[in-house]
Formats: sequence, structure tokens, C-alpha cells
Amino acid sequence: MAEQASDRSTGRLSRYRQLPRNVIALSFVSLLNDTSSEIVYPLLPAFLALSLGASPFAIGLIEGFAESVASLLKLVSGYVSDRFRSRKLPVFLGYSLAAVTRPLLAFVTTWPQVLVVRMADRAGKGIRGAPRDALIAESVPRNQRGFAFGFNRAADHLGAVFGPVLGFLLLLIFAVDTQNPTILEYQQVFLFASVPVIIGLLIIAFFVRDKKDHEEMPAEPLSFSLKGFNGDFKRFLVVVAVFTLSNSTDAFLLLRAAEAGISPVVLPLLWMTLHFSKVISSLVGGDLSDRFGRKALIISGWLVYAVVYLGFAFVSSAWQCWLLFIVYGIYFGLTEGVEKAFVADMVPDEKRGTAYGLFNLAFGITVFPASLLFGILWTSYGAPTAFIVSASISVTAIILLLSVRPADESA
Repeated sequence: MAEQASDRSTGRLSRYRQLPRNVIALSFVSLLNDTSSEIVYPLLPAFLALSLGASPFAIGLIEGFAESVASLLKLVSGYVSDRFRSRKLPVFLGYSLAAVTRPLLAFVTTWPQVLVVRMADRAGKGIRGAPRDALIAESVPRNQRGFAFGFNRAADHLGAVFGPVLGFLLLLIFAVDTQNPTILEYQQVFLFASVPVIIGLLIIAFFVRDKKDHEEMPAEPLSFSLKGFNGDFKRFLVVVAVFTLSNSTDAFLLLRAAEAGISPVVLPLLWMTLHFSKVISSLVGGDLSDRFGRKALIISGWLVYAVVYLGFAFVSSAWQCWLLFIVYGIYFGLTEGVEKAFVADMVPDEKRGTAYGLFNLAFGITVFPASLLFGILWTSYGAPTAFIVSASISVTAIILLLSVRPADESA
């Protein structure tokens, strides 16, 4: 038994060493960018609600609209990167936009201003997302895609472990009363958010390379047609849209945690714990999907999501929030990288950027209504109703996913 465990560990270490430079470099950039982003994000709901007087509806509007903008831009950037075979440039431009706009949160005084800044920040995510995923997918063979995407997501979430710790320490330094920080004290923390992502830009410039094994596509009118994609990929897009209707902004989870008795200064540590769970589960989930199939992992992850949201409907104490956030991290590990590998398995190489754009469009169509609906339900009927409705929608998506065949069955 000990020898078998040692062999598995050696084999996994060997897989890490085989990862190409693009995957490692882009993963390190993701780590730095998420460190930057997560200095801000876990503090944002409390900042909006307690300092700027934003309602749950306003928080849902801000995060939902911002994510919709990101998803729609991923469609355009994915198509353009397919057409011109340039993944690196839009990736660099997307991270550059985040570096410029994120510190502007240090100067906002009303929640509509936060909406504008978050939209610009998420626009950067939209520009870089699909080309980055396509570059990762084409840098590794099919039987390593799950592992490569899992590694990238783990690095991303590791940044989200570091970011809240930095946010927590900075808030301790700047806040006189950590239970009730002032607007100025929040803003002083937000000013530090661009430093890690600027370092990431240097890594992209010097260490990331475009793949040169494809010719530029001939000029043609801009089109985002589903023509050329098989029926299972199209069904998967529909299922993703349905599931996303249940997947409102995580800002509501942080707000729910604050209601359950977790103070604002501790929220970054709760957020850090969530992402530490994501790091471990992403490494395991991506590897398992290469061995046992993508669809089974996605179904398992969505089931975990439904259980967690049902738990948040009835949460009543701080320790329950900590437990639910840890389990919630497992959902991400079982789905995020696996869904991207699943997309890569189902589409032609030359249309992969467009496919990721369409995948993110399916997410974007319902991510804004999801957060808006959740905010309305919370405001009108209370938090338990909102969480129960979301859990029910996710179960519906699981049932629909059963109709989608994995790529090896569709061949």
C-alpha cells in the first residue's frame, strides 16, 4: 500500500514537471491577479452595505451586471483570437485593464460609482478569459487538459488565499475600529490592489508565447454562429445557462455570513478559507476528470452546490458558515477546470476560442438575471427563500445535463 501511494505521488509530481511554460506562466499570472482582486472582493459587500448604504438588490445589480459584461466580451475576444491566431495580446490587454481600473475603488463614494468600476474591471476579465483558456487548451494534449486547467484554477484560487490575508492585515493596519471601518479606511486598502497584477503583466510579456502552428484565418464578416459545433456542445451551452440562473454572486454568501455573526474584519479570512478549499479540490478534480470523465465530476460538483445553498438557507451561526464555505470550495474544484476541459473535448481546435466565448456567453445570459432575481427574492421574501430557489434550479440543471454525451461517447 505504501509503495502504491508513493508511486501515485511520484506520478503526480511527474505530471507537474511536464506542464508546458505557457500553462505555468499563465497560472502564476492568475495567482497574482487573484491576489490583487481578492484584497478587494471580500470587503466589498460590507463596504457597499455598511459604508455606502447599498441594499441586497443593489449588490446583486452591481455584481450581476459586471459579470454579464465580462461574459459577453469573452465571446468577442474568443472569436478574434481564433480569427487572428493571437491569444497573448488580448490576454495582456485584459489584465492591463484590471491594473488600471481596480484602484479606482479607492475614490468611490456611492454604489453607482462602484458599479462603473466593477464593470470596467470585469471587462478586462472578459477580454482575457477565452483567449487564455484557448491557449492553455492548445498547449497540452487532450489527456492532460483536465489536469492543466485544474492546475490553473488551483493557482488562481491560491491567489485568493493570499489576497484576503493581505486585505485582513491591511485593514488591521488602517482601521481604528475593525468592527466598523470608515469609507476612508476601506479605500486605503483598495489602493494596494494593483501591485500584484502589474507584476503579472511583466510575466505575460516575457514568458507567455502564442502557438505558431496555425495560419491566420481568412478575412470574413464578424460572426458568432453555432454552425460547425455538434449537438452535444449546443445542449451543454443550454444546460450551463440554466445552472447559472441558480449561481448568483458570492457577495450574497458573504452578506449572509455577516448576518450570521461574522464581523467585517474576519470576512477576508473566511474568503481565504473558501479559496484554500478550492486550491486543494481543483488539483484533485482536474486530475480525476482525466481519469474518470468530465461529466461525472460536473454532476458531482453541481450536487455539492445545491446542498451548500440549501445549507445557507438555514444557517444560524458562525461555525456553520465556516463549514459551508469549506464545502462550497469543493464545488469549484469539481467543476471550474473540468467544464473548460469538457468544452475543449467537444469542439474543433480551430474554433476553440469561439467555443469558450460561447460557453461564457451561456453563462453571461443568465448570470445577471440570477443575481438580480436573488436580490429581489432576498429583499421581498428573505434570504432562506432566495437560497432554496437557487438550490432547486441547480438540481434542474443536473437533470438536463444527463442528456449531454461526453466527447468519447459522441465520436
